[in-house]
Amino acid sequence: MAFSPSKFANDRAPGAGVTAVLGPTNTGKTHLAIERMLAHSSGVIGLPLRLLAREVYNKIADRAGTEAVALVTGEEKIKPKNPRYWVSTVEAMPRDIDVSFLAVDEVQIAADLERGHVFTDRILHRRGRDETLLLGAATMRPIVERLLPGASIITRPRLSQLEFAGDRKITRQPRRTAIVAFSADEVYAIAELIRRQHGGAAVVLGSLSPRTRNAQVAMFQNGDVDYLVATDAVGMGLNLDVDHVAFASDRKYDGYQFRRLNPAEFAQIAGRAGRATRNGTFGTTGRCAPFEPELVNALQNHTFDSVKMLQWRNSKLDFSSLGALQVSLALPPGHDALTRAPIAEDLRVLDHAARDGEVRDMAHGAAAVERLWDACQIPDYRKIAPAAHAELVTTLYGFLMKRGRIPDAWFAAQVDQADRVTGDIDTLSGRIAQIRTWTFVANRPDWLSDPDHWQGITREVENKLSDALHERLTERFVDRRTSVLMRRLRENSVLNTEIGKTGEVIVEGHAIGRLDGFTFAPDAAEAGSDAKALQAAAQQVLASEIDARATKLAAAPDDQFVLTSDGTIRWTGDAVAKLVAADDALHPRIRIIADDRLSGAPREAVQTRLDLWLKTHFEKLLGPLFGLSKAEDIAGIGRGIAFQLVEALGVLERSKISAEMKDLDQASRASLRKYGVRFGAYHIYFPGLLKPAARALASLLWAEKQDNVDMSALSGAQHLASSGRTSFPVDKALPRDAYRVLGYRQCGERAVRVDILERLADLIRPALAWRESSPGEKPTGAFDGRGFVVTQAMTSLTGSAG
Repeated sequence: MAFSPSKFANDRAPGAGVTAVLGPTNTGKTHLAIERMLAHSSGVIGLPLRLLAREVYNKIADRAGTEAVALVTGEEKIKPKNPRYWVSTVEAMPRDIDVSFLAVDEVQIAADLERGHVFTDRILHRRGRDETLLLGAATMRPIVERLLPGASIITRPRLSQLEFAGDRKITRQPRRTAIVAFSADEVYAIAELIRRQHGGAAVVLGSLSPRTRNAQVAMFQNGDVDYLVATDAVGMGLNLDVDHVAFASDRKYDGYQFRRLNPAEFAQIAGRAGRATRNGTFGTTGRCAPFEPELVNALQNHTFDSVKMLQWRNSKLDFSSLGALQVSLALPPGHDALTRAPIAEDLRVLDHAARDGEVRDMAHGAAAVERLWDACQIPDYRKIAPAAHAELVTTLYGFLMKRGRIPDAWFAAQVDQADRVTGDIDTLSGRIAQIRTWTFVANRPDWLSDPDHWQGITREVENKLSDALHERLTERFVDRRTSVLMRRLRENSVLNTEIGKTGEVIVEGHAIGRLDGFTFAPDAAEAGSDAKALQAAAQQVLASEIDARATKLAAAPDDQFVLTSDGTIRWTGDAVAKLVAADDALHPRIRIIADDRLSGAPREAVQTRLDLWLKTHFEKLLGPLFGLSKAEDIAGIGRGIAFQLVEALGVLERSKISAEMKDLDQASRASLRKYGVRFGAYHIYFPGLLKPAARALASLLWAEKQDNVDMSALSGAQHLASSGRTSFPVDKALPRDAYRVLGYRQCGERAVRVDILERLADLIRPALAWRESSPGEKPTGAFDGRGFVVTQAMTSLTGSAG
């Protein structure tokens, strides 16, 4: 049935007895709700996160006693015999209890595409007998007034100031900072960086179990680490002693698309800075673009556009048949402040199940359809493909309908799969996601023969996995040794540093990496720990060693340098520079491979020496090309051909310049021959440049100017050419031009060296020209004047079979 405020209550206004307490973060709204609930004989409070529900449960249980308080989330139920107070996630708020007080926290989530419809339902339909509190952002005021006329609205001011602190590098953030990103990979990368620089960071992700999250937060709260790296999970009321919030990203995936956060979402997170009356700051860092002045002003003054529309889905469902359920779920809202929510996970699973013939056969009658809808509510904690999650749901539904229960043996096998504490962070996180699924199932009252038994087992497995995950996170992102080192560096203690004979850099007895040429490469084992701190300690020694190496290279003889097939210049084995393509293929530029420690005069000396060596090396291997490019006694068409031959790096297909060749006079031919040029039937080329070293260099210069050359295929062809083979099979991964630059021509399935091709043509031409009437002796290989016979002379030339 569509919602209409006028139908909401018989005689009372829809908002009667409802108080909306609205305002920015740090206004004490949740604290107020706890105080109000404890003043009543009974109550329920719905919170947006399982983590937050656990936190509020602990606070209320401390004051009212554990026997008086129940905790209900999808995965956890603590239910004493006669609880007076209920704490739950908004999704799991009990429907069938009558309480004096009811509160729903963070009601602005009613606008969220994924979960919004659940919050909207609670806003419209859940009430306490004597008092109902809706807690949330001030942006909800107009829409609450429209939907719930008669509600009392209280606006609470923030208890402290929130100031913008601009942009700072991740490594320059002040102590007691929370750095916010929106993917696990980003959070981990930032935490790694903080660990290296400052000794460690706590990590908070929405997917962490409450136990892991609490253990991580405890490290931050008690000062073991000064930094917290988190997703927007910190924005939902987690109480932390944070002085500064730094946004490392401003975009997140909202379940449908990657988008920039809106100002109210920025505020929800930035508002975690400062506690009670202590002021807080916020700013940007990492890849996050600087905030525009309008956004800064909105965040500092808590002025945001009002929420215009709430997500809605019909909650008065018709279970008479599968089709009736789907129709009732598709009903539109009856109020213009509500919009029908997008298709959510449970609806996708239902649609998938409804297409399954076996499910349709079982889903007859209201009880069977309602049970199917219950099964569709299992969350996809594992974040697998929708179809795979739907398969799990239909399997469980099959058990429930055919056997009345999920078989203990089958359920035990699923739990056993997750019950292993080995593996890395991602593996343990995956197992926690698995066990959360089985914990959710165990918390359904009638799905297992002994739900209490299985709840205990799944909770124990989750606790074990949570402790193991906390341990792995701490191992990876917190380093006690770095903390000690950083303190010694702050105290200006000099750490013992040396550089070994093979370039290993050792600080305080720890090998932290190698100095390869002019580049310091951190040791892989150290990169994830305190490499940056140790590098800082080694800075002075590294700088002086690099300067000494620069002086040595500047005076090094030519034979200490080598140009490798990938364009790297190595000096005594170390990579010191890389070729970079330029417009003139014969004069590429050099990019020195070095970090910032090589600078000023030493860097210039290295550049000068390498430039000189490269020039000498090129002129030695490709001398005829340089000679031809400088020739002043070649003019006209000959000059044009010379230019094209140099551009083609010494091997030019004759067909490319057939027009010019027709007009080239004998004097110009003679001039070109004087510089070593040979005119063949198929190519114009330098016989002197067909040596392997010259062709390997030419192919490297050619590759530098191409896009997407398969370097492994080119290297293979270079190797075959360098072995002295006159022909070899073609690799289809290489273009025809690559073979030309290597001094070969692609002939069908083989590449033949250009000078051998000319000699081969000299053997074949007379055989083809012969006729029965021709005078003289019949040439070897002549057949019928139209074809020829392959001779031993031909195959020995190409080194191949006929």
